[in-house]
Amino acid sequence: MTGRSAVLYSGGKDSTLALHRAVESGVGIDLLITMLSRNRSSYMFHYPNVRQTRLQAEALGMEQVFCETEGRKEEELADLERAFADNDVKTIVTGATYSRYQGSRIDAIAKRMGIEHVAPLWHIDPISELTVLDRDYDAIITSVSAEGLDESFLGKRIDKEMIGRLRKAEARHGINMLFEGGEAESFVLDAPLFRKRIEVTEARKEWNGVSGAYFIEKAELVDK
Repeated sequence: MTGRSAVLYSGGKDSTLALHRAVESGVGIDLLITMLSRNRSSYMFHYPNVRQTRLQAEALGMEQVFCETEGRKEEELADLERAFADNDVKTIVTGATYSRYQGSRIDAIAKRMGIEHVAPLWHIDPISELTVLDRDYDAIITSVSAEGLDESFLGKRIDKEMIGRLRKAEARHGINMLFEGGEAESFVLDAPLFRKRIEVTEARKEWNGVSGAYFIEKAELVDK
């Protein structure tokens, strides 16, 4: 089969860890595909800080393409399919963990287009993933939109303390600790495959009383 192996890359913890797992398993990744949604409430794609993923691509030394979408529910799937076709994708790696909404829709697109869908994190134990992130990654929370998650979570690193806070939110409010229900989003500042790490030099928070986001205004790559 001709074509390219790509990662659907948001810059968050799941797509970054999925990339790592795919590379470890011998999948040669040719491309990062990042969807730019105009809708901050997109059902499929991240919104805060996706343009900053250019720094992650540079840190990884990988080619990246940005593909725009209005982010309308279901209609955004056609934009994703177009992105796969335009970039001759034969294998797509995603960071899906538990979301049947996301997983089933990408599966359907892949089947229709004759593409292999690889989801290395599917049904991963949440504590197992979060522990790996604490040990080997520098990932921060960049949006929250669920009961039990407030402004104090924004911009905070996913570490042992945060894992404890997420455990409590799961017990009290039933959140998905990996945010597959849209409870939160994340951004990776450093990872084992990064040749350099990202340093945030300017950022701002938006909070409306029930949800909010952490926007990285300026950042740069620095030596590890």
